[in-house]
Amino acid sequence: MLQKRVVITGMSINTPIGDTLDEFINNMMDGKSAVTKWDTLDTSKIYAKVGGDLGNYDVVAKIKSYKGRIPEATYDRLIKLGSKSPLSIGISLLIAVEAFLDSGYIGSLEDGNNVATIIAGHNLNQKYTFENHDEFNEEPEFIDGLFALNGLDTHHVGSVTDVLQLHGPAYTVGAACASGNVALRCAVDEIQSHDVKVAAVVGPILDFSPLDLQGMCILGAITYKSFNEEPQRASRPYDTQREGFVPSHGAACLIVEDLEHALARGAKIYAEILGVESSSDGCHLPQPSQIGQSRLMKRLLKNANVKPEEVDYINVHATSTPLGDLTELRSIKDVFGDHCKTLKINAPKSILGHTCWSAATVETVAAILQMNRNELHPSINIDNLDPEVDVDVCRGERKKHNIDIFLKNSFGFGGLNSISLIKKYKG
Repeated sequence: MLQKRVVITGMSINTPIGDTLDEFINNMMDGKSAVTKWDTLDTSKIYAKVGGDLGNYDVVAKIKSYKGRIPEATYDRLIKLGSKSPLSIGISLLIAVEAFLDSGYIGSLEDGNNVATIIAGHNLNQKYTFENHDEFNEEPEFIDGLFALNGLDTHHVGSVTDVLQLHGPAYTVGAACASGNVALRCAVDEIQSHDVKVAAVVGPILDFSPLDLQGMCILGAITYKSFNEEPQRASRPYDTQREGFVPSHGAACLIVEDLEHALARGAKIYAEILGVESSSDGCHLPQPSQIGQSRLMKRLLKNANVKPEEVDYINVHATSTPLGDLTELRSIKDVFGDHCKTLKINAPKSILGHTCWSAATVETVAAILQMNRNELHPSINIDNLDPEVDVDVCRGERKKHNIDIFLKNSFGFGGLNSISLIKKYKG
């Protein structure tokens, strides 16, 4: 069990189906798909045609909506830096500012504060790098003059700390699709072991390039055969026609806080973190391991002193791959046994697509909002349920369900696993 109680006091979101918490969760509940044909990527030479596209998002317009709502100096830094940054960094700035605003802490950031900043992910600015590479081949002198900064993942964390003037520990962590949970684990560790009171976990968009998408097609990881003309049907966890995940843009931020600190300042509290654990399958290939996933779930429950039957809901990884969906389901059955008849599962990627490095962060926001409403969004596009799926996956309908504790699974390429256990805050 954690020695200090840790809570979530601020959240923000930016996806193709919503850049506010209310809009986002309402569209999730309605089963509105975030997946379209790619508009801001040139897919003419590649197999992949569909995804969740934020490439046309107006960062500057969103920045201007904060005028008068955040400290003037913060706004000045945000407009100066955010209006000139690549898309992924610009949205990272927005979600960080929004989460601190939501937490009520943005006006209390004193000079020299010890607020931690953790960016979840790696190789984030892929499209930006790809476009500069093309420019370099045409004329080396015409690449972006700030490429040496903007091309680095560390510029995400540097930019966030600059705009908000955060002076505590600051770094990036990469664990492929488990990055968001690994970053959350780091935030908890900062509070447990390093006298940090507040930490920001920023899950940026992975700004895909055509090269990335083509590589994932050749690897057999993403869908490209059957749903190019019906993109909203492409992401279909647990359906017999699933053929790979749908890469999507999406970003989120969590403000994680020492409970005593949160109570002392009268903060609203969304949820309490009971634990976050990570593991490796010891295999570099993208082949999910039932043994590795089961072992990690059991370890997390044991360390948090939570019995399997106390878990009400699992926000699953379920990417819409033939092997991955069933491997995770088998792991859940191994850990929860007969309790699988009672707990409920849903698949956020059926709606959002796979936001990759930020997925655990984006989906944790969705899970917390569902927990506090005691209502689950539908898992969409399950036209023909895989016969091995014999648990309630909220197929095609939202469901009322009392949730006190939920599990958030995330499993990444390279055999990298991370799972969080989160509880409804009750004082």
